[in-house]
Amino acid sequence: MTVTLEGRAAIVTGAGQGLGRAEALALARAGAMLVLNDLPGEAVHNVAAEIQADGGQAVVATGDIGEWPTGENLLATALKTYGRLDILVNNAGVLRDRMIFSMTPDEWDLVIRVHLRGHFVTTRVATAHWREASKQTGGPVYGRIVNTTSESFLLGSPGQPNYAAAKAGIATLTVAIARGCARYGVRSNAICPRARTAMTAALMSAPPETGPDPLAPEYVAPLVVYLCGPAAEGINGEVIVVHGGVAAVLNPPSIREVFHADSADGMWTLESVERAFGAAFPLDGPTPAKRPGYACEETMALAEETIGF
Repeated sequence: MTVTLEGRAAIVTGAGQGLGRAEALALARAGAMLVLNDLPGEAVHNVAAEIQADGGQAVVATGDIGEWPTGENLLATALKTYGRLDILVNNAGVLRDRMIFSMTPDEWDLVIRVHLRGHFVTTRVATAHWREASKQTGGPVYGRIVNTTSESFLLGSPGQPNYAAAKAGIATLTVAIARGCARYGVRSNAICPRARTAMTAALMSAPPETGPDPLAPEYVAPLVVYLCGPAAEGINGEVIVVHGGVAAVLNPPSIREVFHADSADGMWTLESVERAFGAAFPLDGPTPAKRPGYACEETMALAEETIGF
């Protein structure tokens, strides 16, 4: 089946390079009309020119995605240029990697602001528009949101506490949007992509000398296009790890074990807590550094030959 987005208008943030560029090009090839966002510079204009040269439609609306006026301008540009907004792909991001005990407040604030606040700004503007359109028509509209989270939040990446926290926030934001906006026709999903980009290249091994690079952003883009299409009507509130030829839909967190207080009145006391948790986490058990705890490491086994970390 061919996914067609003919007549659909889409905003893509972080569209100047890497994943955003690959997603924008793929959306345009599927027929979408694009509003491309990134910080001011040649890169995002070059992507727009590439789309236009290939017969597609694309305009640029630069700006800091963490700023409220940027979100308002993106919606206004889509409505002025195409008369509609149907799709929002949030991709803009930045890294400031450092261990938690060395991280500066500015390094924390910048990453949270660009990733998490950036996703909020565009989503707040888009969902308000779609909700009002749904109220005006008396029925659901066509709204698609694809957010970009990361396996970093699953693993608790020790050198990326700011990034992991932001990406965890994006995952839960995605589910909240799905639950709160489904009635208006909005579908909200998130991807955890593994892709070799300018932001991640230093964290990965070198690409293969011959043959395709399984971590090329182009291998992520088809899933994004599909999630933006009409066939994804039944997909909502999902978080999907994707890279190369692998896509894994994650389960929500599960309960590992339940403890009950054995006190006479059934309430927790310090002693009953010690009896329950002391048995489950003995002092001679795995060291805290080796115990995975809440972290989800299963995704690292997905097609390990393509990880390249």
